[in-house]
Amino acid sequence: MSSEAIADETWKPSKNPWYSASAVMLTIFMVVLDSSIANVALPNIAGSFSATQDESTWVLTSYLVANGVIIPSTAWFSTLFGRKNFLLLATILFTVASAFCGMATSMGVLIFARVIQGLGGGAIMPIAQAVMMEEFPPEERGVAMSVFGFGVIFAPIIGPTLGGWITDTYSWHWIFLINVPVGIVALALGKMFIEDPPYARKGKIQKVDYIGFILLIVWLFSLQIILDNGQKSDWFGARWVRWTSALTITTFIGFIWRELATKEPIVDLKVFLDKNFFIGTSLNTVIGAVLYSTLAILPLFLQHLMGYTATLSGLAISPRGFGSLVGLIAVAVLSNRIDQRYMVIGGLVLLAASNVMFGTLNLNIAMSNIILPNIICGFSFSLLMIPLMNISFMTLKNSQMTNASGIFNLAKSVGGAIGTSVVSTMISRMGQVHQTHLIRNLTYSNPGFVEKLSAMQSGIAAYTGQAVAEQKANFLVYMQLQEQSNLLAFMDCFKIYAAAVFILTPLVFLFNKARYKKKKKSES
Repeated sequence: MSSEAIADETWKPSKNPWYSASAVMLTIFMVVLDSSIANVALPNIAGSFSATQDESTWVLTSYLVANGVIIPSTAWFSTLFGRKNFLLLATILFTVASAFCGMATSMGVLIFARVIQGLGGGAIMPIAQAVMMEEFPPEERGVAMSVFGFGVIFAPIIGPTLGGWITDTYSWHWIFLINVPVGIVALALGKMFIEDPPYARKGKIQKVDYIGFILLIVWLFSLQIILDNGQKSDWFGARWVRWTSALTITTFIGFIWRELATKEPIVDLKVFLDKNFFIGTSLNTVIGAVLYSTLAILPLFLQHLMGYTATLSGLAISPRGFGSLVGLIAVAVLSNRIDQRYMVIGGLVLLAASNVMFGTLNLNIAMSNIILPNIICGFSFSLLMIPLMNISFMTLKNSQMTNASGIFNLAKSVGGAIGTSVVSTMISRMGQVHQTHLIRNLTYSNPGFVEKLSAMQSGIAAYTGQAVAEQKANFLVYMQLQEQSNLLAFMDCFKIYAAAVFILTPLVFLFNKARYKKKKKSES
């Protein structure tokens, strides 16, 4: 190894690493919070702009896919501007876009501002993760990544609660406007404390990979168009979906070929040669789909079927935060004491178990029935994600961290965008399937149906005529049918995600075991 490479690997910050950690944590908390805070406000946003439920999900997917455009190219932009400068620029972009989101006067303006916001936020995540991984020695990364996990995991958990309270108390505009003062403080702290190691400073780029960047943009945005509009166009039943899918697949393959063939790629895909990183990124994609999908559909279930307000649905989900905090403490204590693969397995099993519990709910439940699976779910994410990040990055060089972090977080964002879109389709299609099966019971040859319908007609007839009572009774029965069909569709989605997590659990045994050299007492 050359002296320059040795210097890169042994670099240490001039200040206490917890100073820079506090700066990046405030920034990352703001960014990750914004990826989920809008979930419970979607019905209000849709109502403000007379948009459908499917159209309102563009507010979520546009942000995630815009994240995906910038995340994997973060290392390239960091070389172009210098990593610290690029982080500050991204923070400014995110803060300004947040202000425009809060002042949006139409769905089009809001989605455009969310795209800009996603571009800024996408750069922040991998840089923050790389800073936390580089500034702490390997034997201290378990504790450092537990702190990092506070922002990555806890922020999207409290997002629905905070978003619901703000929406009901003030208006949905303020869920974006609150980012402005936080962004200003984060910018000041980053300017003071964050340092660039030698390999992350501004450097010369001999050749700009324009082709790779264009292929990346076309691939991700064509994917977003399909995810946002495929459901209402009957997916592959529509010609434009088939053509756009062909474009997405072609540009994706072209992007991979280009990045492997060029000498200075905008995204270095060779990190996938590392077995731990490859397996970890694959798992992270599925986990991203489960995380964002469950956070998207649970508020819809509580508001549309249970009749909760935005604030109440947020409060019902908030116990995830308690479970997450307990999980973070457990990870910090256990990270250097037990094999981290076992923690990942435990997290996956608990995550699947929480989705099984969600899949057994009904319309007669109390809020306490929502609390327990949420606590388990929050605990599982902490127990799962922090060790997963440690294991995935442990065999990479420090100089590869920014690029690898970008790819790792791209996988989570793309998984989240796909999962959110797929779950919306699953609820719609499965609701129709269940309605087809349940309606077979609504016949006059079914004594139970006849008895129920007669009782309802008699009750209504006391206040209206017999003809009106028959119409209203049939209408009420059909409404109950739709309600039950939608309930079964929601429950199916949770069960499917539980099965997917269970199936992937054996992949953890393919990881290499994490081994860190412990400091001798004389060296401390």
